[in-house]
Amino acid sequence: MFSTFRSRSFIKALIIAFIALVSINQRTFAKYNVLVLEGKGTLRGFVVDSTNGEVLAYCNVLIKELNIGTSTDIRGYFRIPSIPSGKAYTLLVSYVGYRSKEIKFSIRPNKITDIKIELAPETIELNQVEKIGNRIIEKNAPDAGLQRISIKDIESIPQGVETDIFRSLQFIPGVQSTGDVSARYYVRGSPTNENLVLLNGVTIYNPFHAFGSFSVVEPDMISNVEFYKGGFTAEYGGRLSSVLNIVTKDGNKKRVSGSAGASFLTGKALIEGPIPGGSFILSGRRSYNSKILKKFLNNKNAPIDFYDIGGKINFSDPNFIKGGKITIQGFVSHDGLDNNDPNLESLDWTNKIIGLRWFQVVKDAPVYFVMGLSYSNFNGNVDPKNTSSKPKHNNVTDFSWDMNVNYMFDSKDEIAFGLQLKSIETVLGLQNQSGVRSDINSKGANISVFGKYKLLRYDNFGLDIGTRLNLSSLSQSLKNINLFEPRVSLTYVLSHSISLKGAWGIYTQEMTTLTDDNEIISLFEPWIIVPDYLKTPGAIHYGFGIKDEISNNISLDLQGYYKILHDIPTLNEAKILPEQRDLIPSGGKSYGLEALLKYDIGRLGITASYSLSWAFKTVDSLTYNPRYDTRHNLSLLGTVNLGDGWQFSATWIYNSGHPFTQILSFYEKFYFDNLYNNDKYYGDYSPFIIQASKNLGILPQYHRLDVSLSKKFDLSILKVSLSASIINVYNRKNIFYYQRDTGKRVNMLPFLPTATIEVEL
Repeated sequence: MFSTFRSRSFIKALIIAFIALVSINQRTFAKYNVLVLEGKGTLRGFVVDSTNGEVLAYCNVLIKELNIGTSTDIRGYFRIPSIPSGKAYTLLVSYVGYRSKEIKFSIRPNKITDIKIELAPETIELNQVEKIGNRIIEKNAPDAGLQRISIKDIESIPQGVETDIFRSLQFIPGVQSTGDVSARYYVRGSPTNENLVLLNGVTIYNPFHAFGSFSVVEPDMISNVEFYKGGFTAEYGGRLSSVLNIVTKDGNKKRVSGSAGASFLTGKALIEGPIPGGSFILSGRRSYNSKILKKFLNNKNAPIDFYDIGGKINFSDPNFIKGGKITIQGFVSHDGLDNNDPNLESLDWTNKIIGLRWFQVVKDAPVYFVMGLSYSNFNGNVDPKNTSSKPKHNNVTDFSWDMNVNYMFDSKDEIAFGLQLKSIETVLGLQNQSGVRSDINSKGANISVFGKYKLLRYDNFGLDIGTRLNLSSLSQSLKNINLFEPRVSLTYVLSHSISLKGAWGIYTQEMTTLTDDNEIISLFEPWIIVPDYLKTPGAIHYGFGIKDEISNNISLDLQGYYKILHDIPTLNEAKILPEQRDLIPSGGKSYGLEALLKYDIGRLGITASYSLSWAFKTVDSLTYNPRYDTRHNLSLLGTVNLGDGWQFSATWIYNSGHPFTQILSFYEKFYFDNLYNNDKYYGDYSPFIIQASKNLGILPQYHRLDVSLSKKFDLSILKVSLSASIINVYNRKNIFYYQRDTGKRVNMLPFLPTATIEVEL
């Protein structure tokens, strides 16, 4: 009781402090600025597309006379402090694909000057591309492990059946997959359930369509993506491995527009436009042909039907709330496999999201805050009918409220703190392979706060140091409260082009999935709160790296990592009685080296990524390499702008073989079907598999070439995009797995041509 009272008092104090901070009047901040840096002021603002009002993230902003600048964040927001007042300045704003713009401005002493900048897009032709597209972000930014991805990056990769954000991640060093039939990704030697996927700040629990083949997020909705493959800072919690933060577009603020497209698999449509005080965007996609999915499922019939619908309403009227933006989002996705045959199983799963977010820049103060309220639900069912599969039902309900506050000093330093309240309920009913029924139901509330300080005042050094503080746990057991999760990220600039980076942190995760390591294609992975009888899973990250901007056209990023995992919930494969526990703890570690080389000149762009990695898992004193452990991963991506709207791209991927469990032999075993009191019984002989030690075998190496050719052209008021791709150009027979009952080899995707068309009004 005392602990609960103390937590409530602490939260109340935080809320009071927040209200006090954002309500401090203009004179208080003005007085502070006079005392600290008399005669200087701050420039801040937003950069948007002039044709539709969409924000431009990672855009370059430079004061020519002072040769100082920054870049916009994922919201299109920028801030340049400590500018001497009483002088006229020229602001140069630039971004690839847009006309550069120069703006004259002046600074008032001890004041914040707000500005909104619109850039006009232009057609990029051959060698007319300027190198101003690279970010002039402060070289001392502590961003170890962070990868920023724009929709243009996603579209430049040969799309296969469809453009997909998750498949694009697999070209980043440190991200592995188990084959080209799945978009599930594994980051630095950790399973997929340790990856946090956020859609505008809201958790998506099962972000996959069609057994994990595609993402549920329609790429046309995406504005920008931030991906932490390790060492993420204190504002993120709840996962052990990585964070994928997807930000969608706000919608066209200038006019009503729309687009429609089709591939061999789906049809889709999007509409967007202005509303009083803001804008809206609505997108929908639906599968209409499941034949191509047979290529992903070894030519087995898969009557999978899926759809996703996403929408967002944005209010940013300065007459309503100056310096603020309120967004309301809704999202639903559904997958269903409805087999009429009683000898074939049926299943379905659904994601639902509702979210409200408020971003506010405080007038005449170097403060902004973000507040969010969200609901996320996942529901999945497996009906085995007369098959050997086992029934499953899983429901996850997540209500969350969060608040983050950032204060920026004139020295460029920043301080941030936040509060998150999360209430989660999970329901799970299942049977294991022995037919034992388990009902795992739980609910709980997590209250956590974070605080951090970013030291950016020195040109050659940057530091982000902070911690998360868990005041309560989803688990009902008090022993599972891991109070502190400290994190550190830093950068040291050695020279104009070379910088050293490092990161360290402690992470915990109170949610897990019941993931069967033996499953090749998972129907879906049910989520539960970690049971009270297990300790909270944890991880320790160590990261280091060096980045070299070799020239204006070439950059090299080298990174290394070491990760320790402990108390990871793992299915108890030895369970045969109801009273035995479903999960047992396991541990593990992973380490590796990664390299990313980028070359960009004129119309040609080349990206090469390579990783050398090791992953180990320990269960009941047995240590083995998990299925997603791959020693060598290499990918090469080339894009050529051919002019007149034509673009060609090609990728070549190489992976060394994945571990697998070998089959030693078979013998005929008699299985009882029924046993009567008169000692008559019925049964039959079936093969019984004798397996070698877990994952001692290594599958053959994997490599594949994909190519794509696209064309964009205008037809009167319509813009048309055509794209044709070929997956596995030289028809490499890459092994997927060996069937355990027969030993037959099953291969991945063969030579597969695809095409898409999209029309925009």
